[in-house]
Amino acid sequence: MSEQGGWPRGVTAITLFVEDLAGCKQFYRETFGLPVAYEDDASAVFKFGDLMVNLLDVASAPGLIAPAPVGGADAGRRFQLTVEVDDVDALYAELTGRGVEFVNGPMDRPWGIRTAAFADPAGHIWEIAK
Repeated sequence: MSEQGGWPRGVTAITLFVEDLAGCKQFYRETFGLPVAYEDDASAVFKFGDLMVNLLDVASAPGLIAPAPVGGADAGRRFQLTVEVDDVDALYAELTGRGVEFVNGPMDRPWGIRTAAFADPAGHIWEIAK
């Protein structure tokens, strides 16, 4: 299939299940400096360029993915989201100064990029990379 008429056309949205919607919404506003693009009682959407990140209250998740089960936050991490930045060290210092706790980095990776990673309040891992 070609990208013009079929799929894939790109990822447009990622939905993250969260236990504390209000806390995660505040974290995303403060950490990424983004406004809420859409919200209702069960979700809050932030736009990262053309990508929408939807924070969905975990209680509403079964309605989206049933009959698949919703995993708990204690199941371990199965992915990370990466944001390209101009200067990993400068952003690391800025975010650390604002109270963001990093799980690793900054560090030079063997594949030639510099990275640092932190978790949102629901445990989703975000990496900044250059």
